[in-house]
Amino acid sequence: MADVALCRITGDDIVSGRFQNESLFEAIDRASAVAFGSPTYMGGPAAQFKAFADASSDRWGQQRWANKIAAGFTTGACASGDQLHTLTYFSILAAQHGMLWCGLDIPGGEDPGGRNRLGSQLGLATHQVDGALPRGDLSTAEYLGQRLARSAGRNG
Repeated sequence: MADVALCRITGDDIVSGRFQNESLFEAIDRASAVAFGSPTYMGGPAAQFKAFADASSDRWGQQRWANKIAAGFTTGACASGDQLHTLTYFSILAAQHGMLWCGLDIPGGEDPGGRNRLGSQLGLATHQVDGALPRGDLSTAEYLGQRLARSAGRNG
């Protein structure tokens, strides 16, 4: 079992272009694992996530997130909407913090349940079809969360 906390970046967290929410950082400090997530906009994570990442540099200097397990998820407007770049950004951020990356172990397009539909091994990449996320993508998200929790349990 894993304790899960939703840490959402809101517009109120950005003050004069800088992320300022110490309680969110403290929640991550206490966590064993973190799933970074953001929509993909213009080929990368949303500006709000980038502001969060930039503000995490104090933690980076102290390596306060070192050895935590990390994963990532994103959605974009198109099936090939540069979501991989966002996942790569998350994995580099995790590496800078000394975190251990947890990707997917489901071959893309091979799963009978439709998981990992877009074939991203680095993390969950998805896009909406007819205004909703496909069931297989939601199953992939659940699977990645379970995999992340199992990895954190082994690492703890």
